[in-house]
Amino acid sequence: MAVAVPLIWGMGIVFAKAAINHFPPILLMAFRFLLTAAVLVWFVRPPWHLMGEIFWIALVSAAIQYSLTFTGLAGLDASTAALVVQAEVPFGALLAWIVFKDRLGWRRAFGMLVAFVGIAIIAGRPQLAGSTQSVALVLAGAFSWAVGQIMVKRLGHVGGFTLIAWVAVVATPQLFIASWIFEEGQLDAIKSAGPLVWGVVAYLGLVMTAAGYAMWYRLLGFYDVTQVMPFLLLIPVAGVVGGVVVLGESLTAALLLGGAIVIVGVACIVVEPASLRARREAAR
Repeated sequence: MAVAVPLIWGMGIVFAKAAINHFPPILLMAFRFLLTAAVLVWFVRPPWHLMGEIFWIALVSAAIQYSLTFTGLAGLDASTAALVVQAEVPFGALLAWIVFKDRLGWRRAFGMLVAFVGIAIIAGRPQLAGSTQSVALVLAGAFSWAVGQIMVKRLGHVGGFTLIAWVAVVATPQLFIASWIFEEGQLDAIKSAGPLVWGVVAYLGLVMTAAGYAMWYRLLGFYDVTQVMPFLLLIPVAGVVGGVVVLGESLTAALLLGGAIVIVGVACIVVEPASLRARREAAR
């Protein structure tokens, strides 16, 4: 299960890239969350006392984040986007340090620096000379995701399914409105969409979001965060491999080097050394 989650999420980027060639990206995300909400909303009660906060969380961590990330994906290979989006990890660590005064330490600070160096190598490839804006959009989406996670943490304890379901409910109209404002050709795209495109929508809404998060929260219920977080390092691996195998994207030395450096940097942030874990557990 711990391996399945990052594979599902990583391949979601690959499949979304295929569908973005037909659907405007924000519209694709609107249908994704519409399907997620339609499936999950019947199983959880609405947290009426938190709906104000959930509105802003949905806006930042879903509507804005996915609009930025997947609009950027439209101008990049899936393998490149899967690596650049890993900036959300150092962004998250940095914001947690600033907002919650979480201990950063030299290891995580070093990991943040290494990850951003890797992203700079990827973004500086000659193949991306005309894609600076797309890279910037994916980075902005990663930062928006990190801000959203800070907002979720400040919200306090809320059931995982409750949060997913009602964020999806609230984010759906936000995304449809954003698509109406910033995109065009939606009706033609909907009319001409074939089974493959709607299959991608089903994957994103049911498998990537509903099933993926269901398994993720189940893992978090049984194991420490430090035990399951390292498995998320497989997300960029799945995205790169999927981009090459499914979409026929090409690998370059700079992409492999930059990707390896990004993964090492992220690993420094999310993987807790055994000695540190032992000291933390002994202090409980």
